Formats: sequence, structure tokens, C-alpha cells
Amino acid sequence: VAGHVLLEATEPVALSALRLEAQGRATAAWGPSASARISASGAASPAASEVEYLNVRLSLREPPAGEAIILLQPGKHEFPFRFQLPSEPLVTSFTGKYGSIQYCVKAVLERPKVPDQSVKRELQVVSHVDVNTPALLTPVLKTQEKMVGCWFFTSGPVSLSAKIERKGYCNGEAIPIYAEIENCSSRLIVPKAAIFQTQTYLASGKTKTVRHMVANVRGNHIASGSTDTWNGKTLKIPPVTPSILDCCIIRVDYSLAVYIHIPGAKKLMLELPLVIGTIPYNGFGSRNPSASQFSMDMSWLTLTLPEQPEAPPNYADVVSEEEFSRHVPPYPQPPDCEGEACYPMFACIQEFRFQPPPLYSEVDPHPSDVEDTQPVSFIL
Repeated sequence: VAGHVLLEATEPVALSALRLEAQGRATAAWGPSASARISASGAASPAASEVEYLNVRLSLREPPAGEAIILLQPGKHEFPFRFQLPSEPLVTSFTGKYGSIQYCVKAVLERPKVPDQSVKRELQVVSHVDVNTPALLTPVLKTQEKMVGCWFFTSGPVSLSAKIERKGYCNGEAIPIYAEIENCSSRLIVPKAAIFQTQTYLASGKTKTVRHMVANVRGNHIASGSTDTWNGKTLKIPPVTPSILDCCIIRVDYSLAVYIHIPGAKKLMLELPLVIGTIPYNGFGSRNPSASQFSMDMSWLTLTLPEQPEAPPNYADVVSEEEFSRHVPPYPQPPDCEGEACYPMFACIQEFRFQPPPLYSEVDPHPSDVEDTQPVSFIL
């Protein structure tokens, strides 16, 4: 980390020292006067927790040996600085309801008989999460069924199956959701999907959890006795804090919830775990793809292939009679065969094997009698 401290003086200034402090810590606290529960010495009181990640102190200017002060002349004085971050990974900056992870750089000016002056600048730290790791490329699939009604007044089950192609995504990506919903009840249901952020704080052996929705999407109503399929319905991830999984007192998790709103009954919900990373997907796919993932990814082919493919044209229809007679050797027909379609089996095989493809030409070899025919260009 590099920068500079700019000191501007309108008159001569006597200073004892000019130092730089870089600090980073995670704190979690709640209850009355939660912000004051960290003592001045840095020790955490029983109602709060604190973890230190960065503590650097640099001397930018100090008196020579044997002297107590330094006299700076009026004007602008610039003091550059540079320090190295710790080799162990730092946790991503975050500010939540019951705690925060913050980093800052502070310059402190010490002068004799005058209170210290300081200025602080915040550092934004991002701990990279690569979504291309095998654990985050694994598909996630869940299935659940719920009986609507109670006791003898049941109206039938509602089943839900949901799947996402991988577990890791980045900000701005759209998550394709694959789901199958079957409504065997007598009620009109509505499928929905949402991304939830869950913040977990740990302090003094107690836990606080904050959960809120960051994005959602809604499907169509499903009548009684009907089914619906989401074949890649997308839900875009908004700008959010990446997942924080390596802090012992603050944790930020994400999940994709696919749920069904059932009137007069508790919703049927499936939660698929998500990890919001910082290094985007490279597009090479999972290293251990499952058969179910392949079949689902290739299901779009059924929408384009015809049920009965069209037969290819006969070779004799696309070449001239002269070319056809030159490449087709005459084969004697048995006396008991009638018609041109009776050939020995080996003759048919040879005829198919040794037939050349038609010659490519941008000019029609069989022009029509119409004089105003325009030439046509073909692009392969």
C-alpha cells in the first residue's frame, strides 16, 4: 500500500513526530451501548468480540537523536509512505447491523503542548473468491413435496424440484434456474425464487442473525392439476458484498430459495446454497459434470430438431446425366429382375461408397429458360 501525507503549514510548526498507523479489525457487538463495549486498551468486554487483521505503525518524521522537536517551515510538505500487507489473507471489508470489518490508514501529527491531530482514510479490502474451483462448479439439486390441507381435509400434494448448474456466481451474473412444479392440490399456487443474504454475528458465545432478500423473480400461476417447468428462468445478482466465509465472528452467506406460495397453507421452499465470488466463471464447465446436468443443458436441442427428419436428395437429382453415367459402372441385372431398382447388394454398397460429391459452382449448371434470372451467390 503506497501513498503520501500532505502537511500544509501557514507558519513555522514545531512537531514531535509524524507517524502512520494502518489498522484492520472485525468487531461484533449488540445491546445497549454496544459501540462502547470495546475498551480503550483494545480488549473486548464480555458483550462483544473483536479480531485484529492488520496493525502497522510507521514513523514518517521524527527528531534527530538528542533533539526533542523538528521545526517545519511554512509551506507544503509531502511525506510518502509504503507498507506491505500481511502474507495471510485478509477478510473482505463489510459493515452490517451488529458488526463490521474495517481497514483504515491514519496519519497522526504530534506537537508539544498541543493535542495530537490526525486524519484517517478508509481502505477497501476484497478477499478474492474464485468460483472456478471444483467445489463451486458442482450442480445443486433439491426436491420436496408438501401435502396441502390437514387431517381428513387434504386436497392433494404439491411437489417442487429445483436445480442450478453451479454453486458459485459473481455480481451481475444471471442465475439460470431449472425447476419442475406439480400441483395436485385444489388450490391455485404461484412459484417464486429469491436470493437471500444471511449475516451471522458471534459475540460472547451468543449469535445474532440478520436475513434479507436481495433479488427475486416470480413465475406464472399454476392451476389445480397442472404442472409448470422453468427451463433456465434467470435471476440476476445485484451488486452485493462477496461471501465472507473465513471470519470467525462475522459470516455472510447467500442462498437461492425456490418456493411456492400456497393460499391458506405454509409455503413450500427449497434453499440452494450460493457463494458470491469475485473471480468470474471462465466458461469451461465443471470438471466432474453429472449425467443429469448434461441432459438438462442439452434439452434445448429438442426444441429445434424435427420429429421426422427430411430425407436427403437423390444423387442423380443434383448432377447431370453425363456425370452420373460416368461415375456409375454398369451392373448386369439378373434375368428374373424387372425395373431399375434391382441390383446386387454389393453393387449398391459400391455405388454409395464411390460416388463423388457434386461439383461446387456459383453458376447454375442447369439454367432455366427465363432470361432475367439473377445469379445467386452461396456462402458456406
